Amino acid sequence: MESLVTTEWLAGQLGAPDLVVADASYFLPVHGRDAKEDYLAGHIPDAVFLDLATLRDESDPRPNMIPPADIFAARMQALGIGHADRIVLYDDSPLRNAARAWFMLRAFGAKKAAILDGGIAKWRAEGRPVETGPEQTREKQFTPRPQPAGIVNLAFMRANLDSHAVQVADARSAERFDGGGPLDAHGVPGGHIPGSANLPYARLFDADGTWKRGDALRAEFEAAGIDPVRPFVATCGSGVTAAAILFAAHLLGHEGRLYDGSWSEWGADPGTPKATR
Repeated sequence: MESLVTTEWLAGQLGAPDLVVADASYFLPVHGRDAKEDYLAGHIPDAVFLDLATLRDESDPRPNMIPPADIFAARMQALGIGHADRIVLYDDSPLRNAARAWFMLRAFGAKKAAILDGGIAKWRAEGRPVETGPEQTREKQFTPRPQPAGIVNLAFMRANLDSHAVQVADARSAERFDGGGPLDAHGVPGGHIPGSANLPYARLFDADGTWKRGDALRAEFEAAGIDPVRPFVATCGSGVTAAAILFAAHLLGHEGRLYDGSWSEWGADPGTPKATR
């Protein structure tokens, strides 16, 4: 299975015993939507609701930190997601956050995770069937195999300020990156980590919501001054949209790392330097 699958491919695979489809939609308060209500109102047949908003370390005051392995595994098992399954993720959010779910699954060793190109919006536009209400699930075994090398912390980011050995790609909007606008969703003023480059996640998609590919995708990295061939870390507000940069690099055959604390940690820390434009 490819990391990015088409609606046509998924339609032909539905019902396969090793295939799980998961709705990974996530919204901020400003969006005025409820991900679970949207899921219950209509989802791809047999899809389970991942509830990405609660799939985090609830003991950590920082928003959206990746949960402990046992918590993550328990959620997957309850949803009927096994570590050996083929897992197709989609969302219906302007945050394009299926990439966050993809990153977390890979961070816990699930090797067969993919994203549905265009999400449920494309699925609906093509007149494909949807179902309403909850889905019945049967618990499966999910054995987490954490891959900590893919995640960096505040200490790593501080050390990188001196050497700039690792590129830093920020997925937030240019306004937030530059330091303008009101406080963000986590109550932190705008700005960015000194030396980082701005690659707003929205630029990674075509107008119809599908992912850019090939030269068009490379051009976005180049325009931002990020070379995905070289080591880089992706960051954003709280580690969610940064995953879109990581998935985009993956489509080009390269891998980056995630600063999970992101600006909600760095920007709120009075001891870290901040830059604006």
